[in-house]
Amino acid sequence: MANPFSKGWKYLMQSLDMKIDENADPKVQIQQATEAAKKQHRQITESAAKVIGNRNQLEMQLNRLAKDRESLEANTRTAIQQADAATASGDQVKANDLASTAEIFATQLVTVEQQIEQTKQLHAQASQAAEQAQQQQAQSAAKLEEQLSQIDQLRAQVDQAKMQEASNQAMESMQGIQADDSVPTLDGVRAKIEARYANALGAQELTESSVAGRMAEIGQAGRDMAAASRLEQIRASMGGAGGAAQPAVESASGGDAAIEAGDGAAEADADAAEATGTPEDAAASSPENPFGRS
Repeated sequence: MANPFSKGWKYLMQSLDMKIDENADPKVQIQQATEAAKKQHRQITESAAKVIGNRNQLEMQLNRLAKDRESLEANTRTAIQQADAATASGDQVKANDLASTAEIFATQLVTVEQQIEQTKQLHAQASQAAEQAQQQQAQSAAKLEEQLSQIDQLRAQVDQAKMQEASNQAMESMQGIQADDSVPTLDGVRAKIEARYANALGAQELTESSVAGRMAEIGQAGRDMAAASRLEQIRASMGGAGGAAQPAVESASGGDAAIEAGDGAAEADADAAEATGTPEDAAASSPENPFGRS
């Protein structure tokens, strides 16, 4: 059975990592990725330098061993020649010493030659490893250049994303702005004015079609009929009088015209009274009741 404390600790660490990744600044993460890529390339370069350095060291060792081999070969030949010369001169002791020296040189020469062979094998391996290291280092350099180019693009995208987010926040804040309720709006004022104007027009229509207006029209029609009847009576009386009464008729006609003018003025006053007063006031001030008595 798994330890619950260890399991809980791992869960908390994983949750913390997820929270950090969600809330982390992209630019900081880009910088971390850049440093990691540069560090990896630096490590590959250092490793390649060590491999190449090992190959170069083996080359120097081969050159040194080659020089030692040439020196030992030369010393061996010299010792053999001197031993042969001592043998020819009859000095056997010296010849034996020179022969022993030549054997020592030959033994050292064999050892050096063995070292040369071993070093050549190591050098071949080191050369192959150095070539691979150089290829890896070149690939790492190209990869680093590509990553740096991508990092520049990511930084530009982060800046664009921040600008777009700021623009979106500004648009949301503009959409959230509401009008001040304490100040009347233009539409509200217009609606109130139109309502008052419409109500006034309606009241005017009701006033024009009211009972008082109808009564005024009926009274005016009655007065017009009475005036027409009176005019016919006057004309009939004037026709029965004959030609001798012509001057009097003319005078009467002039008087009637004056009377009709007075009646017209009185009717105008009555109409004005009807517009400002009640039907009873208009009837009281009519020509039929000039003194306003009922």
